[in-house]
Amino acid sequence: MATSRAEKVTEFLTCVICQELYTDPCTLRCDHTFCRKCVTEYIQTRPDAVQSKTIPCAFCRQDTKVPHPRRPVEEWAGQIKPSIIIQGLIDTQADVVKTGSASCCSVCEKLGETTPGASWCSECQVSLCERCVKIHRASPASHDHEICDLSGEVKVKRRRKVICREHKDEVIKLVCKGCHKAVCQTCCVVYHRKCESVVTIESMLPNLKYHLRRHAKQLSKKIHRKETIVKKTDEKISGIEKNKIAVENHIKSAVERAIANIKQKGKQLMNEFKHITDKQTRQLKVDVKLDEIEIQMYKQHCEFIDQALVSDCEMDLYDAYQAWESGAVELGDVRDTDTADTRRIDDIRFTPDTDNVQHILDDLQLGKIDVTYQDQGTCLLSPVRVDMIDGRMAGVEMEPVLRDVTVLVVNGIQTVVVTDMNNKCVKSFYTRNNKLCHSKLPLDAPPLGVTQLKENQVMVAVPASRHFVTVEVSPDLLLLSTITTSKGYYSLAFLSPSSLAAGTLDCVDILDMAGHVLRSVTTHNNETLFYCPFYMCVNNKGNILVSDCGKKSVTCVTSEGGVVWRYAPTGDRALSDPYGITTTPTGDILLADSNKVIRLTETGDYVTDHQDIGFVSLGLYVDRHDTLYVCGEGQIHEINST
Repeated sequence: MATSRAEKVTEFLTCVICQELYTDPCTLRCDHTFCRKCVTEYIQTRPDAVQSKTIPCAFCRQDTKVPHPRRPVEEWAGQIKPSIIIQGLIDTQADVVKTGSASCCSVCEKLGETTPGASWCSECQVSLCERCVKIHRASPASHDHEICDLSGEVKVKRRRKVICREHKDEVIKLVCKGCHKAVCQTCCVVYHRKCESVVTIESMLPNLKYHLRRHAKQLSKKIHRKETIVKKTDEKISGIEKNKIAVENHIKSAVERAIANIKQKGKQLMNEFKHITDKQTRQLKVDVKLDEIEIQMYKQHCEFIDQALVSDCEMDLYDAYQAWESGAVELGDVRDTDTADTRRIDDIRFTPDTDNVQHILDDLQLGKIDVTYQDQGTCLLSPVRVDMIDGRMAGVEMEPVLRDVTVLVVNGIQTVVVTDMNNKCVKSFYTRNNKLCHSKLPLDAPPLGVTQLKENQVMVAVPASRHFVTVEVSPDLLLLSTITTSKGYYSLAFLSPSSLAAGTLDCVDILDMAGHVLRSVTTHNNETLFYCPFYMCVNNKGNILVSDCGKKSVTCVTSEGGVVWRYAPTGDRALSDPYGITTTPTGDILLADSNKVIRLTETGDYVTDHQDIGFVSLGLYVDRHDTLYVCGEGQIHEINST
């Protein structure tokens, strides 16, 4: 079974052009994958492709547009993005090496000896005997290599070495951050001498692993969310099928009732026609009977006259004549007066009213099918809460009131930093070795706003003591410096390495890094702009977004003090208690308003509400992965903001 599965995987990883395992696989627009060199060779056999500047698929003939067709044809395939998943599967196939394939010591084998291999060096990818293992471990260049014992049925994982395409004898170990490209040592010297930042891939590993784990975590959450949606959708489909059967039965019932009514109408017409026909038949039968009686009487009188004529008796002739003259012979209509006066049916016809029937059928309402639709423009989003951090810490402390929040990545560790008003401290929460850790920095007064200064530094506003406190996050907290300001500031935002924005009652100030006021923003068009600007942030254009719970508004202000736009709706959308404000990676604005979070565009237009937050939210922050951190009820709630 395992062999069959392996053969199927190998077949899946085989290029249809060269019939070998993929080498540097790349996937075209049609989703078919080939070796990059095979694509290059195939292009050169197709002059029409070179002329049209496209890459034809050798399997389905669908064309893929060349991003940079002016480059040489030999470089066209190099512009196609590599297939990372296929390459990963190939690496997985090659990663597992059983002991049988490493039976001889690689070092001794080069010397002409056949010493059995006892260990495997995953770094050098060689098998070693016991003697060579000792030498390998004693060598300064290889003393820290990972060596695995091959004595049992173990599986050894190889490390894939990526060779530079241009310099075939060099391994890619460096990354140019400016060019976003992995390079070898020679490429770095030749092509990236003027680049500002070239680092080793090894130095980036902690950060890479963090982001990959974070990405995997986000994908897991999305998978769980999608699985829930799929489950609910399947249940809805099942409900639709059941409802379909019920509705079909109702329609059939309505049609059957309509047909029964039509048949009843037909039966009534048939009965009416039969009644009239029977009446006419009875009348005609009576007439026939009376006519037959009259015929009989006429025959009798004829015989009487014939006899009188034959007898040649004068008296018989006279009696016959007198009978005729007196009308005794002409009896007239023997029908009685009532029968003669009764209206008789002359003819019976049926004229079908086809047009009227068709009109009635057209207008016939057997029933009505009502369809309801979800209004995508006005539907309310239900946030998906993915995690929660308890703001309480061990020790004697009051119920925490977490006022503001920001998130940093320090040495590859994601760290959540919050200000706790009740306990007069700044707190950090992070995970290390799969364990939730925390740190606390006590202050002399309740801290409010917090903003990130550097990768591992934050600044905190302490209005009661008129201080700005700079804190190092390692991810534990360390007090670096304290700045005294002329006012007590409630909100704080980092504008540039030389300036800050801060909010106090009735005013937003632009300050230098020493806390000196450079300019103040108070009015616009002779109107007071702010009353309680207790939360603020900076958008991707460098403008200041100010949330004012007193003015029930959000104001976008430039660093020079100019007003870009103002959001202060009335009516049903009027703000209740706007507090925390933040921006998403796409530029949208999220605003905490009582127990909901409102989404605005970067130009201040309303988008929608995140309903059912379930608590009064204060500080907000969205990280680069679109996770929304919300302070409320002494906790930090992680919510999927997309």
